[in-house]
Amino acid sequence: MKRIKILLGMVFLLSSMSFATGFQFNVAGKQMPASEDVSGLRLNLFYGKTTNMTGLDINILALGETDNFTGLQLSPFSLGANKVNNSFKGAGFGLVNIHGGESTGAIFGLVNMTHNVKGLQWGAVNISDGRSTVNLGLVNISQSSAFQMGLFNMTNDLTGVQLGLINMAKTGFLPIFPFFNIDGRIF
Repeated sequence: MKRIKILLGMVFLLSSMSFATGFQFNVAGKQMPASEDVSGLRLNLFYGKTTNMTGLDINILALGETDNFTGLQLSPFSLGANKVNNSFKGAGFGLVNIHGGESTGAIFGLVNMTHNVKGLQWGAVNISDGRSTVNLGLVNISQSSAFQMGLFNMTNDLTGVQLGLINMAKTGFLPIFPFFNIDGRIF
């Protein structure tokens, strides 16, 4: 307990220094120091929201929320969640990843809920209400996809290949096919 108090004291001391955009500590929505733009390190405990984040974002039992993110999001022991409302560029590791805008890079989590992803989604459940380039998981659902591999794959617009136990694609060579499905428009 004494070590935790010392650690928290050091974090509060660091957060009060004048390099406001280089470090931010969020506890249950309170920013220390208060800044909507962080370039460097952001630590979130329970909940943290910042408009623009560039650098390393660490969520400790937290939902870390940003509008625009560039860098690396980490949730130690996968006990945190990452939420990006607009633009994401980088890599995100969390229990849950929620990306509402354009994402470029790699997203790793138990559940990934995204809009448009140029890159990789890897999780037990990957759901994209837009385009998703590569989905690897048990369940992959998207509006449009180039590659899906899992037990259950479903997309409206398949522009590549599905590999899995059940593969559903409106544009597949068959709408439902076991083991694999490919873009039916190539024939």
